[in-house]
Amino acid sequence: MNQPLESRMWTFLTNHAHVLLCLVRDPEMRMRDIADVVGITERGVQKIVADLVAEGYLHREREGRCNKYRIDTSRPLRHPIERHRSIADLIGLVHGSGEEASKPNEEERSSWTEGRWNDWDSRKRSMRS
Repeated sequence: MNQPLESRMWTFLTNHAHVLLCLVRDPEMRMRDIADVVGITERGVQKIVADLVAEGYLHREREGRCNKYRIDTSRPLRHPIERHRSIADLIGLVHGSGEEASKPNEEERSSWTEGRWNDWDSRKRSMRS
């Protein structure tokens, strides 16, 4: 049975791209928080991060009990259609470049479903206190 078009959820970017873009915004973001924002399980995030590390897109650095991730923005996108573009191009497309890329604006925040970005931002502030 076909679902109505409005009830089918799909996006133009994969979960791998979503996880990577979360780590661009916050290289110390917890797997649990990424899972909430992307809308997948924590185990799914762990598998994606392992894929990205194995292929050299992410580099994991241990800081105490936490991980910090560094993105290799020079790496090419993987599919033959977009292989001529780099991770930096993807980041620039979604987050912009330079200073404006470091923090989401209010319009971006309000577009995150169920206030997930605001919830994550609040949890992050409370962890730093």
